[in-house]
Amino acid sequence: MSGSTTATTGGVDSTAPGPAGAAPGGQAGKGPGFMSGPVGRNLGLVVALAILCIVGVVTAGDRFADVDNVLTILRLAAVIGVVSIGMTFVIIGGGIDLSVGALAALASVWATTLATQQMAEDTHWIVMVFTAIVVGTVAGLVNGVVIAYGKLAAFIATLAMLAAARGLAEIIANRRTQIIQDRDFLAFFSGDVLGIPTLVIIFALVAVAGWVLLNRTTFGRRTFAVGGNAEAARLAGIRVQRHTVKLYVLSGITCGIAAVMIMARTTTGSSTHGTLWELDAIAAVVIGGTLLIGGRGTIVGTVLGVLIFTTLGNVFTLNNLSSSAQAVARGVIIVAAVLLQQRLATGGFSFRRPTAGRSPGAPVAAGSPAGAVSGGTTADGGPGGARPGDPGTHP
Repeated sequence: MSGSTTATTGGVDSTAPGPAGAAPGGQAGKGPGFMSGPVGRNLGLVVALAILCIVGVVTAGDRFADVDNVLTILRLAAVIGVVSIGMTFVIIGGGIDLSVGALAALASVWATTLATQQMAEDTHWIVMVFTAIVVGTVAGLVNGVVIAYGKLAAFIATLAMLAAARGLAEIIANRRTQIIQDRDFLAFFSGDVLGIPTLVIIFALVAVAGWVLLNRTTFGRRTFAVGGNAEAARLAGIRVQRHTVKLYVLSGITCGIAAVMIMARTTTGSSTHGTLWELDAIAAVVIGGTLLIGGRGTIVGTVLGVLIFTTLGNVFTLNNLSSSAQAVARGVIIVAAVLLQQRLATGGFSFRRPTAGRSPGAPVAAGSPAGAVSGGTTADGGPGGARPGDPGTHP
């Protein structure tokens, strides 16, 4: 196997089991440190969230600590949180999905057309839910097929889907907001169970299902393998192209679920739903410790990332700070998180460029000689769509 393939095999998540006696991250000797492991990263996020809550209590007092305000934070986090769960799988698998917001908008519009609502009135409101999820699933399937079999870069393919889905939603809705007439639908999703809003419960269920799928199934192990090194995964017998399609289908399903949730929150279906969700989801996933080059990430980290961003926005709002200041703060946090990831991944805080003899568990920077191209994969047919004849690939 070439040097390129060998150098990138360490990109698999540090939670994955390594050889007997190996330290987390696949190192046989001394590990990169507690904070570079999943427990350490998540603990850091918990501390950051706790500090934000203390700041909220100090600056806003009872307005922040009020139960109603806490439930408001959770409701806001629930919708983008569901999208972020799907995004986590895609990014761990070495891809990216810029179309999540547009897919949610398209699903919400299609599920609230007069024809769909009439069908729901004649049968059951579950028809609207089914329609939204199916639309998201089909759009995700299109993304996956174009990326895996059409060998188009994930960034370009999902950017095209973003434009197409948003435009189709505008055409279907005729640029109008569609009002939901089914009161049973609204009553169910705007209700609560034992004081916990239904939307928050849905988010919790999706997060738990995502955690089990990622950490306790073959699908999850294959996702880490494909994101860490798609060529090595292919040689190990994983059907990289098929798995890539499944990842984007999963992202589409979460977009459909999020569409149902935003429909319930706003009582509408609109082509303007989901604006900039792709940026919020990617930010939450990155803050949660998932590497943008793929191969490492956790669902727990993503959930904490979503809560951190939502709480930050709430604190700014309660203190009457502008949305522009919020945007600046978000940008600073994202950059700081990525820099911290790079330092922890290499086992220290040195800003020197890793040498060729770096630890096997350290990730490879995209664009480096041994690095993955376009989404962190090197296999022909992977999310990045490596070209035959590139260094480090096999016929």
